[in-house]
Amino acid sequence: MQDKMMDAFNAQTRQMFEPMRKINSLMLNNMEKMTQYQLEAMKRYSQMGTERLRSATDVQDAESLRDFGTQQAAMMNELSQQMQEDARVMSEMSLEFKAEMEKLFGEAGKQMADQASSAAKGEQPTKASSQSSRKS
Repeated sequence: MQDKMMDAFNAQTRQMFEPMRKINSLMLNNMEKMTQYQLEAMKRYSQMGTERLRSATDVQDAESLRDFGTQQAAMMNELSQQMQEDARVMSEMSLEFKAEMEKLFGEAGKQMADQASSAAKGEQPTKASSQSSRKS
């Protein structure tokens, strides 16, 4: 008898914490994915800056300075495009995360409603004891 009660208690506890476990797992996965992408982006931007510094050290005369200026303009255009692409990817990741969170919250809400419904069905109505049946 006590084993059945403990098993039921364990099952209810697992069921109660399952939605939070899923949400925490989703949040952790999203954080990991976004951090990884940001680290890769930082590495790309750092490499672009280092390349520009190396190119600047090659400037020796007016012609090489003009070429450096032209390359600098092209690099700024490339940087702008890369930043737009990174913003688009981060936005897509955020929208995907939002959709997954909404799905999890919907499932959790449905599960809670089902549990409340089954709990309500399981309750037996109790007879009201009336004190008015006493004789005064």
